[in-house]
Amino acid sequence: MGIGMRELIIILLVVLLVFGAKKLRSIGSDLGAAVRGFKKGMDDGDATESLKQIKQDSADADFGDTAKTAPTTNDQKPADRNG
Repeated sequence: MGIGMRELIIILLVVLLVFGAKKLRSIGSDLGAAVRGFKKGMDDGDATESLKQIKQDSADADFGDTAKTAPTTNDQKPADRNG
């Protein structure tokens, strides 16, 4: 049911006849540049997201250290009210 090798060759020959070799080369290079730009944008987005995650983790770590050193109400001795 899918496109076989024969059908693919026929489609490519028709496209070559319609557009011509020079135009087909130009379309191919433009398509390749678009794919490279898309991949670069995805990589930049991943790098930015990773940087945000690292900043988030370091901010949480700083807050976590502060919370560990702060005394809690359970650690404090009750005040002597009688004396």
